[in-house]
Amino acid sequence: MEDIKFIRDTFLLAILAGICISIGCVVNLRVGGVAGAVLFAFGLTTVVYYRLKLYTGTAGFIRRQGDWTMLFTVLVGNIVGCLLSASMIAYAQPDCVEPAAKILAGRLVKGPWACFLLAIGCGFIMTTAVEFARKGKMLPLVLGVPVFILCGFAHSIADAFYFLVSPAEQVMNTSVLMVYISEVMGNFVGCNLYRWTTICVPKN
Repeated sequence: MEDIKFIRDTFLLAILAGICISIGCVVNLRVGGVAGAVLFAFGLTTVVYYRLKLYTGTAGFIRRQGDWTMLFTVLVGNIVGCLLSASMIAYAQPDCVEPAAKILAGRLVKGPWACFLLAIGCGFIMTTAVEFARKGKMLPLVLGVPVFILCGFAHSIADAFYFLVSPAEQVMNTSVLMVYISEVMGNFVGCNLYRWTTICVPKN
């Protein structure tokens, strides 16, 4: 029974969160610019409203449970949701493939270290936005999404969709995995940046 509850409360909600983020990715790919970045926020506000499990919304709060298995399950579930969405969109909306491939190509040009650094900025913004949202303040959440997109910061779950909707021959490049792992790690650092800083700074 506990395994069933875990799957229902964590893995399935993580898959749905991946799908919601994918919706934001699709509108961003099709509209682009400031408008696309702003409309992307629908995906994240949906995740927060329905209390879904998103990696960048969980990584900064993992200390409260200390459950690393849960965090890994959320990440895998998010990627599965992105894979399902990418498979559908690549077939039904093929115009999304080219702009997604450009995003992937841009990440590969930057390389793992740059993507790691860019992911830190995104993680910090996302955890800050979720903190506000948990207190009923949604504006930082709505603003935070276009901010990280327009800054060029890397969101590991959004990039999972962009990468998976790109042509297969491009995704099969071994460098893609290295870049993606660096983004996951960078998001984790950014999500915990404020907490780690406050721990290091002595209190008066």
